[in-house]
Amino acid sequence: MTQLFDVRARSVAAAFAMLLAAATGASATELTVLSFNIRGGGANDGKGVEETVAAIRAVNPDIVGIQESRAESVPCTAEHCPASGESVAAKLAAALGYHFVDQPGESAALWANAILSRYPLGTLTPNKLGARISVDGRAVDIFNVHFTDFPYQPYQALGIEYGNAPFLKTAGELVTAAAAARGPGLALLFADMDAAGPADAAFVFGDFNEPSHHDWVDATVKAGLQPLVVPYPTEKAIEARGFVDTFRAVYPDPVAKPGLTWTPTTSPSDKDDHHDRIDFALAKAEKLEVLSAGILGEKAPEADIVVTPWPSDHRATFAKVRF
Repeated sequence: MTQLFDVRARSVAAAFAMLLAAATGASATELTVLSFNIRGGGANDGKGVEETVAAIRAVNPDIVGIQESRAESVPCTAEHCPASGESVAAKLAAALGYHFVDQPGESAALWANAILSRYPLGTLTPNKLGARISVDGRAVDIFNVHFTDFPYQPYQALGIEYGNAPFLKTAGELVTAAAAARGPGLALLFADMDAAGPADAAFVFGDFNEPSHHDWVDATVKAGLQPLVVPYPTEKAIEARGFVDTFRAVYPDPVAKPGLTWTPTTSPSDKDDHHDRIDFALAKAEKLEVLSAGILGEKAPEADIVVTPWPSDHRATFAKVRF
């Protein structure tokens, strides 16, 4: 009788646990996410948002981090290029049937940003870098940044003129310059992460205007893709907080799969430019799985999902995750 009671007790406990898991949404959550510098959503070229809408629909994401939701000013220089005109975020959200929040103002981590989501968005964090949604009863934080592009270290390393930025020769000089340029924006991001508090999952989307420490490595130097090894600090600092580079989680070899997001507007052989991966979708969650990832752009093999006409001077990065 004791053994029978134990079996029945364990069966009841297991059934209760299953009911509790169902009631609390303990099954896995899957989300498709997209980070996309939309270059004004057509505004820079006197167009509507239709091409940008088509590009987003090709991925069918649950969450989108938008950078450059407004047009560039005229004139626009390396040292000074404020956003102008209205944000296209509302038009994008209306066309796609999404919720949205504009991230107003400009700061070291903001340049015309917006967040689109299938789920209602909460209030913005103090520095306007993040908002929270609820998915399957889970709290999910979305942070979306656009760090400064000046000075731009790949150009400094390769002797490409960009504003009055000096040319640099060593990895140490490049890391110091990158930290000085993007450190203030990174501090704002970390302050907003701390203000948001604990969440079941979090994402950081953005145009970092800085390559990844995963990409300027020995293998890419030997392959002629990069001029030297540089442990770039910005993505590295975010990863130190437990975030995962979703693209490199799926494609760890930067030679076989460079994932270049900058830029579809110039040739790889253009001596006045350098192609790189500077747009990111980072994720953090307990038992996180990155199921797939890729690049959205104008043509293969650079892009995994191809959309023409392509509306931006950046390719976008996307991923599907489970947690």
